[in-house]
Formats: sequence, structure tokens, C-alpha cells
Amino acid sequence: MDIGSNIRAIRKRKGITIAEICDITGLSQGFLSQVETNKTSPSIATLENIATALEVPLAYLLLKKEERMRIVRKEERYVTTSGAEENMRVEHLSSSKNMRMMIVEVPPGASTGEAHAHEGEEVHVVIKGRIYAEQGEVSAELREGDSFSWNACTPHFVKNIGDEPALVLISVYTETENRRTLL
Repeated sequence: MDIGSNIRAIRKRKGITIAEICDITGLSQGFLSQVETNKTSPSIATLENIATALEVPLAYLLLKKEERMRIVRKEERYVTTSGAEENMRVEHLSSSKNMRMMIVEVPPGASTGEAHAHEGEEVHVVIKGRIYAEQGEVSAELREGDSFSWNACTPHFVKNIGDEPALVLISVYTETENRRTLL
């Protein structure tokens, strides 16, 4: 773990000197310097004192870089296509190891093609338009503001049944890392 670098980055971002942290925690400057350079591993009690001095939760010091908040600006979204004719525009909003969120633009009449199944769970919110969704023996017509969810291991199908493009916000959870674009 790179706890020391986390401590140093937070301290510098907040404009706090090592001496100020030491005054608050009672730690020596030499010890804190070794902690920040990852040359020594502090106890949990010491980390808790440092976290208090930095005014951050202890757990935040323990997060790995990939576990911290990530920001995807609108103009930086990764865009792909999906669907039977690759005519659905998929904007990937954010992702973590096991969860992804995207906005899918579905042209009038476009669909996911044949009913298909895959690992994971999906939650959908119709932001705009009219969508027909089918999973096994259950089907529904959905409009703006409606939502639906399913375990994706059962074959499912989605189609825009409106006259205008539909927008669907989708969150996908998988037990294992899976980057396939799904609807």
C-alpha cells in the first residue's frame, strides 16, 4: 500500500506542513517523513491521529488509487456503438471494477437484436422516448421516467418503439470485471 504518498498528497493539497501535523499528533518530524516516504508503516492508532490532523476519514488514507473518486467530464466520455446494426450510441459515463454506467441513445426502431444473455445485473431508466423491454415471458412498454431491472443471465431484448430517439441510462453490475457493452 502507498499510504505515505496519500498522506503527503493530502497534506500538501491542504497546505499543511510536516511540523504542523507533528504539533497536532505528537509525532516526530523524522518519523512522519519516513511514513510519507513509505519507509515505515505506522500503527492504526497513529494513522487515526494523522487522519484526524488532516481532517479526513481514516479509511480514505487506506484507499488504493483506483478506489478513489474518478471524474469523467462530458467531453471525455468514451463512446461506442451497440445493437443489432451497431446503430445505438453508447456513452460510457463511469466505471469501476464491477460496475459501469452509461447512456444509450436508441434510434427509432433500433433494437439489441436477438434476445441475449450475459453475466450481471442491469438497472435501466428511460430518460427520453418509448422503449419495449422483454425478458423471458415478461415484457413491458416503458416511457420517460420509467425504470426496469433484471438479472442479465436470462435472455433479454430491448427496442425503441417510439418515433424519436430514446435515451436510456443503464447501470451494469458484474461479479467479475467485464467490459462488454450491454443493454
